[in-house]
Amino acid sequence: MKAPSLLVACGLVLFSTLLIRAGTADVSPMAPNAHAGAESPTRAHLCGGEPCDAVARGLHAFFDRRLDGLGGNGRSCADCHMASDHFQLSPASVEARFQHLQSRRERHPHADDPLFRPIDADDFRINGESANDFSNLRENGLVRITFPLPSNIRLIDPATKTPSAEWFVDVWRSVPTVNDVALTGPDTGIPWFRGPNQFGGYQLDARVTTLQEQALGALTNHAQIQNTVPPQLLDDLSSFQRVLFTNHRVRALADAIREGTSPLPDPDRRLNALEQQGKVVFERACTQCHGGPTQSTPETPVIRFHSVNSQCPRPVDTVTPARFAFATCPPQLARNARTYEIALSIPTQTPTGLLPAGTKVRRTSSDPGRALLTGVVGGPGPLDDWEKFDVPGLRGIRHTAPYFHNNSAATLEEVVDHYMAFFDRVKANQVVPPPIATTDGVHFDRRPTAEEREALLAYLRKL
Repeated sequence: MKAPSLLVACGLVLFSTLLIRAGTADVSPMAPNAHAGAESPTRAHLCGGEPCDAVARGLHAFFDRRLDGLGGNGRSCADCHMASDHFQLSPASVEARFQHLQSRRERHPHADDPLFRPIDADDFRINGESANDFSNLRENGLVRITFPLPSNIRLIDPATKTPSAEWFVDVWRSVPTVNDVALTGPDTGIPWFRGPNQFGGYQLDARVTTLQEQALGALTNHAQIQNTVPPQLLDDLSSFQRVLFTNHRVRALADAIREGTSPLPDPDRRLNALEQQGKVVFERACTQCHGGPTQSTPETPVIRFHSVNSQCPRPVDTVTPARFAFATCPPQLARNARTYEIALSIPTQTPTGLLPAGTKVRRTSSDPGRALLTGVVGGPGPLDDWEKFDVPGLRGIRHTAPYFHNNSAATLEEVVDHYMAFFDRVKANQVVPPPIATTDGVHFDRRPTAEEREALLAYLRKL
């Protein structure tokens, strides 16, 4: 089956599901997500709190490669958020599409797949519209994101080892699932110290406030639309995404949260003894960051944004024998690292002494995270923006490999092992255990033990 036919088939299945949902939807005058200007919710059926007609239009738009009048490059939302891949994009799916495209081109030289556009080619900055090296997309499942550099951050030219004249930087990030987005985004938890979006948001670094804003960014930066996007189209895409869920239990949780139901339903499936043990481990070791019913809200007093050391290169212990050991980034990810020269935002303590604000230091990373939004680097590491990302929800995680913002963990086993090393590093670098590492303020006791690893994995596979 050709890729377009597969997308259409997936769309029809979803459309049928939504129609069934619409036929049993509640009619509520209190639906907070109904669009302004739409038919009154007291007269119109709602699908999961969204106007059903908007959901239907959003579904069509999500799969539409030729949105009327927008002048894009032929990509639809579903080209990157693949319905057949749990609305995410994995390296395996990308490579399968690439090989299928090559096979088609043997018979039809002009055959096309909109996923492979020069805008996401590794050599786009060199060859522009003639770019055709899709190594990051094929090998890593990553797309290119461009950020203007803050005024205090400069890139180092790898050839001359001096600051370059570049005023922007390209980083490579995964395409996360849009399942369960009704449960993520801004919340009422602990605020970060500065914007954008101190209470979290959309995109991996929380830079986007609404699903409408996120859709506009995708249409502009990845579908390369040329014309003004109608606000209703953005609303419709938001409505469609807000009724996409991992399973019916997560949908019921979202309904209960929206309707103010108490107590909230437990979205977990029935757990066996091993899985129940894993849930206990999860609640001790993981919920300080993956907290609340959405599993995406830090718990008091844990700060909102963290680096989990998944960037490249990974931290390496300077003590022998090593107290912690992360898996080394593979070459296809390590190549994305760049060196930055940074003027420190505030005085910063280092092993060699206190550096005044404005001191220029160099750091190497494949992705500086929120520092590219704010330029705030320096001071106590947990409080600056260097390599900080938002906390994702975990429902359906068994279906959405690979993991982390750069798809650097291929399996859940690798995720758990990474976090065990993360806890080891926290212990190695802190005298007083921080909240993410301690239950009593005295002992480093949140880390999963080796004996608990299989139980934790069993529970994660049930989410």
